[in-house]
Amino acid sequence: MTDGNLKIGPYEFKSRLILGTGKYSGFEVMSRALEASGADMITVAVGRVNLSSPGEPTLLDHIDRRRYTILPNTAGAYTVEEACRIARLGRAAGLGDLVKVEVIGDKKTLLPDTEALLRATEILVKEKFVVMPYTNDDPIMARKLEAAGAACVMPLAAPIGSGRGIQNPLNIRFVQEAVRCPVIVDAGVGTASDAAVCMELGVDGVLMNTAVAAAKDPVLMAEAMRDAVTAGRKAFLAGRMPARDYASASSPQEGLAVKS
Repeated sequence: MTDGNLKIGPYEFKSRLILGTGKYSGFEVMSRALEASGADMITVAVGRVNLSSPGEPTLLDHIDRRRYTILPNTAGAYTVEEACRIARLGRAAGLGDLVKVEVIGDKKTLLPDTEALLRATEILVKEKFVVMPYTNDDPIMARKLEAAGAACVMPLAAPIGSGRGIQNPLNIRFVQEAVRCPVIVDAGVGTASDAAVCMELGVDGVLMNTAVAAAKDPVLMAEAMRDAVTAGRKAFLAGRMPARDYASASSPQEGLAVKS
C-alpha cells in the first residue's frame, strides 16, 4: 500500500512524529535531536518563550522556522480562560494559528480537564485557530471535540512524562472508530517500541517530548523514534499476520516427498 502525508487542517507534513522542546539539557542538544528525529512539526510551550522582551534570545532562536512548523501549546493552563489567553498570545507573537490546546485538571497526574478542553476548543475554533486538543482516551469526548471543530484529537497513551507506553490500546482503537479526523497519540511514550506499537494500531501520528529529552543520548533516541514511527506505520499498512494459539510450520510439509 502507498501512504500519504499527515494532514492537520490546511497543513500537511511528511513526518508523523511530532517532537517537543522541553526538558533538554541545552539548546544545542535540542537542535541536534530535532534534526535527528526527522520531524516537521515542533511543539513549543508559549509560556517558555519570552514574549515581553523581543530583543532577547529565546527558545525560538534555536529552531529553524524555515525547516519546522511551530506548534504552540497551552501547557500550564488549568482553566478555559488561561488556555485561550495563551493561544492568543502565541498568535499575536507570530507563532501562527495552529495550536495544541491543553487544559490540565489535576496537578498530580496532569490529566486533562476534558469539559474545559471542549469549551476552549469551541472558543478557539470560532476565532479561526486550527485546534489540536490534548485529551484522554475517551471516544465520547473525542467525538465531541471533532464536532466542535478540532482538526484532530490527541488522546494520551499514559500520563505526561510517565514513559509507560499505551496503557489501553482498546480505547485508542475506540477513539479511532469514533472520529474521522486524524488521531495522534500524545503523552506516555517511553521508548521506540512504544512509538512503533502506537503506529501499528493505525493512529495517524505520535507526539512526544520526555522520551527523547530525558534519554541518556537524546540525539540517538530521536533517531530511534524516527525509525520506529516509520516502521510502525509500514507494519500497519502491510497488515500483520493473524495471531494464533498454536504453532504453524514456516515450511509446510504437505506435498513433500518423504524418503524412508
